[in-house]
Amino acid sequence: MNGWTAAGTALLLCGFAPAACGVATGRASRRVPAQNVATTLLSLVFLLLAQGFARPAYVDTALVLSVLGPAGTLLFVRLLADQLADHPPGERRLRALTVGNYVAVAAVVLPLSAAAGPGRAMVKLLIIGVLLALGSWVATRAVHAAAAMGHGRGAPAEGMSGDR
Repeated sequence: MNGWTAAGTALLLCGFAPAACGVATGRASRRVPAQNVATTLLSLVFLLLAQGFARPAYVDTALVLSVLGPAGTLLFVRLLADQLADHPPGERRLRALTVGNYVAVAAVVLPLSAAAGPGRAMVKLLIIGVLLALGSWVATRAVHAAAAMGHGRGAPAEGMSGDR
């Protein structure tokens, strides 16, 4: 085991596992932000393990997850907008989770980019880092908007009228 795999394992156990517990339990105001954090951390775990095991294919998995993770969070925000409006997540907690995502992305992607050296691999790592940071920002904005507006307290979501 080298330093990259040790860091990936530590992030998996100490970061992703608690975030996954947050996704599985509690109110929507806890589950949705935890889902955003969990997808970010899992992408970073894939990046660390790709470097540790010298398997570039794992980087592609992180790239796919960096695109689909925020999309999944946006889907959950859309479906759980009424619950988020009823019990909005705390402003400070959302801000702290978003800043934590930014710090985690920078703490993993920058050393990996330095280890990869100049070239395509470094560019791919930086793109993944930007996607993860932007995805976290967009998902947090969507949670704020859903908590502020909801869908109208019991009214069906747009396009789901139930008049069939």
